[in-house]
Amino acid sequence: MRLNNLDADVFESKLITLIYGRKVNMLEIRFHGRGGQGAVTSVELFAISAIAEGKYAQGFPSFGPERRGAPVMAFLRISEKPVRIRSKIYSPDVVVILDPSLVDVANPVSGLKKGGIVVINTSKPHEEFSEKFRGFKVAVVDAYKIAKEEMGVNIVNTTMLGALIRATDAIKLKSIEEPVRERFGRIAEKNINALKRAYKETSIKEL
Repeated sequence: MRLNNLDADVFESKLITLIYGRKVNMLEIRFHGRGGQGAVTSVELFAISAIAEGKYAQGFPSFGPERRGAPVMAFLRISEKPVRIRSKIYSPDVVVILDPSLVDVANPVSGLKKGGIVVINTSKPHEEFSEKFRGFKVAVVDAYKIAKEEMGVNIVNTTMLGALIRATDAIKLKSIEEPVRERFGRIAEKNINALKRAYKETSIKEL
């Protein structure tokens, strides 16, 4: 039987799960954004921070003919042991939604594990998502507003990292600062202020 790429990826993920098990405290996070919003940069920064804490991490984008503004995904795994899976993430523990318009066009919670976490950039209250995100823990933060006020732009990738840390405790807030400084240089402090503010302003509720 010949497997297409999607089936092969899923098969690989399930096979490795059977062989090695999932008792390794692995956290699988899927980012949803649009081309040009910096989802891949977010994954890289978070992975570097996790590695600096002594964890193992793997991050990569969903390659394809994406154009600027088109929906894109990026994937991140963090574990206490080496990460052997190489497939895309089809059943994440967490989804991060950089662009709230994707809720209606991309079904970002597809495959999200029961009781999983949704981290979304939105100015709306939790109740607005009671139908779409029922059964999940939802973390909301107005990242557009924070990014605009702290950095003067509405690019939210680093801002949303603060919300992700608040929602998951996957890494320490302090650990992200040095990778951000190395990546952004003279504008790093603005990015750090934005993500710290997002950490404080993120509101979490189970729906």
